Amino acid sequence: MSKIQNAFKNKKAFIPFVTCGDPSLEVTEKLVYAMAEAGAGLIELGIPFSDPTAEGPVIQAANVRALSGGVTTDKIFEMVARIRKNTQVPMVFMTYANVVFSYGTERFIARAAELGMDGLILPDVPFEEKEEFDTVCKQYGMDLISLIAPTSFDRIRMIAKEASGFVYCVSSLGVTGVRSEITTDIGGMVRLVKEVRDIPCAVGFGISTPEQAAKMAGLSDGAIVGSAIVKLCAQYGADCVPYVKEYVTKMCEAVAGA
Repeated sequence: MSKIQNAFKNKKAFIPFVTCGDPSLEVTEKLVYAMAEAGAGLIELGIPFSDPTAEGPVIQAANVRALSGGVTTDKIFEMVARIRKNTQVPMVFMTYANVVFSYGTERFIARAAELGMDGLILPDVPFEEKEEFDTVCKQYGMDLISLIAPTSFDRIRMIAKEASGFVYCVSSLGVTGVRSEITTDIGGMVRLVKEVRDIPCAVGFGISTPEQAAKMAGLSDGAIVGSAIVKLCAQYGADCVPYVKEYVTKMCEAVAGA
């Protein structure tokens, strides 16, 4: 069982997302420790990219702030090396194909695996094009996380068959961001996946309140939250750590009770 799947073992996982380098890499490192202490089952680290197509305005703005602050993939790798001396919380990178390509696909994945990253999420790589990344991930023992969207019911079985780590269920069409309600048939998506493979399913895109997180975790194995956390980072800047920790603590409690 991979470390990622272990994060879901006998419990529901709350999965927070932060953009590396927003407001600074020092703060990002502290956020990882705080979120792990608060009970996060798995942490998504966003590597900023100049054109993040799946992101709404909140995370796009965080990408711009991080990049203008001089964040690079190498600096993020150095931060992960420091983090891994202090915590073994499962962590995955979320970024875009271009970031990996420009670094060199094998070089990027080999380095990430060597530093103790557990997986990779590439929201702009469709199932049909994942092979070139997936082969390398498998070679280095990393999970390439598959995303399934509400539009792809007929493709869900196909994607689930080859999924590793966990399946990222995209709860809403469009980009990331906070939504007042989620109307997608998440239960139906999860059932289709589980018919094919016994693999954890976590729901992301649009979740911001403990109530929403509990509802989504009730229908799946966990809830993923990005924009609501990135908003706190934007609001409080270098002082955001205690606010994010308090938020993640509430979300973990909500998910655990689902």
